[in-house]
Amino acid sequence: MSLTVRPISAAEHLAFVRTQRSVSFLQTPAWGRVKTEWRGESLGWHDGRRLVGAGLVLHRPVPRLGRFTLAYLPQGPVIDWTGELDAWLDPLAAHLEAHGAFAIRLGPPVRTNTLSAAQVKEGIADPGIKRLTEIPGQRTDPVGARVTRRLRDAGWLPQSPEDGFAAGQPQFTFELPLAGRTEDDLLRGMNQLWRRNIKKAARAGVEVTVGADLKAFHDLYVHTAERDRFTPRPLGYFETMFAAMSAEDPERIRLYLAHHQGDLVAATILVRAGAHAWYSYGASSTEKREVRGSNACQWAMIRDSLAAGCDVYDLRGITPTVDVDDPHVGLIQFKVGTGGQAVRYVGEWDLPLRPMVYRAFDLYLRRRGSRMRRGR
Repeated sequence: MSLTVRPISAAEHLAFVRTQRSVSFLQTPAWGRVKTEWRGESLGWHDGRRLVGAGLVLHRPVPRLGRFTLAYLPQGPVIDWTGELDAWLDPLAAHLEAHGAFAIRLGPPVRTNTLSAAQVKEGIADPGIKRLTEIPGQRTDPVGARVTRRLRDAGWLPQSPEDGFAAGQPQFTFELPLAGRTEDDLLRGMNQLWRRNIKKAARAGVEVTVGADLKAFHDLYVHTAERDRFTPRPLGYFETMFAAMSAEDPERIRLYLAHHQGDLVAATILVRAGAHAWYSYGASSTEKREVRGSNACQWAMIRDSLAAGCDVYDLRGITPTVDVDDPHVGLIQFKVGTGGQAVRYVGEWDLPLRPMVYRAFDLYLRRRGSRMRRGR
């Protein structure tokens, strides 16, 4: 198979995405309009005149590196990862190098390992196990192993850090399978605490609606950020996100608002592309936590994803720690309660196209990281 890579229109890109059962929303044309600090470009793989693959490339210039850009394909591209990778990735590299990229960063949407909720619970309970990767009996994916090996052999450099989070997308996620299941099946799969909290919210009279009040969401999100000590995104980011994604597909993104006696107690954002749904952002009030508005929002999003025919409800990133002394373990314990599964992906990989420029870029990142750690 001889493939060529060339730019395609947003309409061509979107039409291809719609033929796929599952594509990350980060690989839709709209996402390029959300990431305003990057320059988005839709590329297509062609077998003759037939479009057989597509990818959203985000180009970002780096300070003091002139016209060269980092070409980033988050959770992509959308190609046949079971096929001969050189045939797919070599023309991509040739195209991007010819158009000024000093490196390519991509994140294949390919799994390497899967752990059930029960296995994760056992790992947390075992004092001798500190990381997800140490838990025995996990299911391995031969495609993921093959992709990892071929990328390494072709000179790609792994970028996923030890804690599972990077500047890009997490390598470890927690996902709730929906295909072939009913609401009762999903409730039975949850732990007792999740079921009790969902019932508690219903008895307390928590009402969850799909709305458009982004200002109310953002106010609660900023409150959550102050409480949980993370840096919130500005309101304008969410306004751009909703405008771009809703224009592409009115069902792509939804805002869920949980009220109790007129008070907003929780709010979440759901994104859907094809048969994959993602819990994208969440916020909750410190007051009235006992009415369990967050669980009510989650259950509403899960039910709507199931009704929409989704195969997966994705709770997104987790760190790989199962050490009870690690503060991050609370995140995975919360998500494990849904009864889903922990999934490890191939992770993000870099291909330096201009090694000297890439080394300068790496040095720039290291210095910036050092300054941030020192609080400058």
